[in-house]
Amino acid sequence: MDFTYNEVGGTRGPLPAGFHHVERRVRIASGRAAFDAAAAALSRWDMHRGAGLRVQASTPTAEVDSAVTLKLGPVKIPCRVVYVVAEDNRSGFAYGTLPGHPEMGEELFVVEFDPSDDGVYAVIAAFSRPGRWYTRLGGPVARIVQQVFTDRYVAALRKSATPR
Repeated sequence: MDFTYNEVGGTRGPLPAGFHHVERRVRIASGRAAFDAAAAALSRWDMHRGAGLRVQASTPTAEVDSAVTLKLGPVKIPCRVVYVVAEDNRSGFAYGTLPGHPEMGEELFVVEFDPSDDGVYAVIAAFSRPGRWYTRLGGPVARIVQQVFTDRYVAALRKSATPR
């Protein structure tokens, strides 16, 4: 399936113009063990589950080209992983919207470890615009929903950063 936008990979650098942008970086924990736990949970789609979404993924962990359909009630949210971040102090992935998604765009989810302050940070960056008639009609409501889920994602990552 083709992505519903042309700026594939656009979360790698400055977010592209012509879209609504979200950029959050929040300290969620401290220590390498917390980073490892949060990174593993993120990779397994646990952040999405922890935010209240049902997850149907083609792979157990996020990999390039993994297809994932998130479900919120009757709404299906199909995406595909564009790229994976796998660095010593950064771990995560970005996915882009597929046909049927309420929005058009891309979202990046990363967990970062900063050795200078021992901090673990959740980083979320996204660009989007309405992709369906109901998101065009309900523009401000769609932004509120996006804000609520960004908050839920951060909370889920914070919870997963507690090493078990």
